[in-house]
Amino acid sequence: MIEIPKLHHTQSGNFFLIAGPCAIEGRDIAFEIAEALVKLSDKHQVPLIFKGSYKKANRTKLDSFTGIGDEKALGILKEIGTHFSVPTITDIHESHEAAIAAAYVDVLQIPAFLCRQTDLLVAAAQTGKVVNVKKGQFLSGASMKFAVEKVQSLQNPNVMLTDRGNSFGYSDLVVDYRNLVEMKAFGCPVVMDCTHSLQQPNQSSGVTGGKPALIETIAKAAIAVGADGLFMETHPRPSEAKSDAANMLPLEKLDGILERLVRIRKAL
Repeated sequence: MIEIPKLHHTQSGNFFLIAGPCAIEGRDIAFEIAEALVKLSDKHQVPLIFKGSYKKANRTKLDSFTGIGDEKALGILKEIGTHFSVPTITDIHESHEAAIAAAYVDVLQIPAFLCRQTDLLVAAAQTGKVVNVKKGQFLSGASMKFAVEKVQSLQNPNVMLTDRGNSFGYSDLVVDYRNLVEMKAFGCPVVMDCTHSLQQPNQSSGVTGGKPALIETIAKAAIAVGADGLFMETHPRPSEAKSDAANMLPLEKLDGILERLVRIRKAL
């Protein structure tokens, strides 16, 4: 397993959890979510990486929420990491963002649509940070070996891969669990994005839909086939969230879900 700064409970034998809101909406709500997640991490002995996008570059509509300001959002992520002593992760979209975000977070995430962007992967790798590359909706798990090679060619061994489903028609996704097995063959930690794999993109309203009621189902299957980590976006009041409101898990449901997932992991 790659070494991630401040990652606790690694001796528990559990999967690790990447969780947080879709976007950093403000300090108070980010801290509310982080505090709850840290308590659940301790309770279930599940290592936590706190997630929050400091800006949302890939939006369907021009007037969609994109962020509260880069420096402000990154500052909140850094403050959460320091205050709760947890690693943090955010996504980057252009090469110049890598060095900027690396000054604030422990893990840089490459969005699925950008997983083949060589300059972006190289810039992320050059920071020396852990790089989480999301598998494109248009790729097989086996084809992600080239993304791994790009990061590791910069003498950065700290790469992990995340599956978020494959495109199925124009407004739905399907999860092929063979992808997790194929990606594990590269010797990298493999994560299942239980949130975005349930998105329903390309809605006529211009706002992406989703099926968050199935997050636990996707997570259970991922643990059963050997996922090292799970990715879940969560919010105490999803309907009020400024980004991905239709897709996030209500925070109050996470406790029970983690309890059941840990039992599955122990059974294996």
